[in-house]
Amino acid sequence: MPRLADPDPNAIPADVRDVLSALPPDPMVKMLTHSVGTVALFIQLAKAQFTSLELPARSRELVILTVAEYAGCEFVAAQHRPMSEAAGVDQRTRDIISSRDLDNPGLAADDRTLIRFAAEVVRSPRVPDDLFDEVRANLSEREVVEVLQVIGYYWSFGRVATVLNVELTTVYGDEPLLTGGTERAD
Repeated sequence: MPRLADPDPNAIPADVRDVLSALPPDPMVKMLTHSVGTVALFIQLAKAQFTSLELPARSRELVILTVAEYAGCEFVAAQHRPMSEAAGVDQRTRDIISSRDLDNPGLAADDRTLIRFAAEVVRSPRVPDDLFDEVRANLSEREVVEVLQVIGYYWSFGRVATVLNVELTTVYGDEPLLTGGTERAD
């Protein structure tokens, strides 16, 4: 059961209601609406994660699943399992992330580096130089910053879900997946 009641719809400013009316009903959006001053910005940032990154969709989903695992957020994991599949992340890789087997030789070297990096960022404020050097060998400077932004966004999103006990009621795997500014229906 959620720890906060749904916000009073009459207390939501018209401009925020307009933004929310374009979205499907969602318990997480309702919870975020308690902060009327930031909910629209939080939604815009979510959209940017799917439309404005240079980071490939598959890499983004590896990062999100890793954050969900290390932040203990089933809400994010459940939402992104189907999205990750649509982005090309196979079941074996999802299982490896879920088992926290970060050094599994079954992972491609680039995937292993990215997953280890995301896990370390969630666990610690600093990452070892050797791990950062591996990430730098695989990603552009822009992509490194985008990975950190995806981690931060989904860590925050996950904490809203876990601390406030947001109930998972819909999984968005059957909707178009936005990647690199284009829609893909997989």
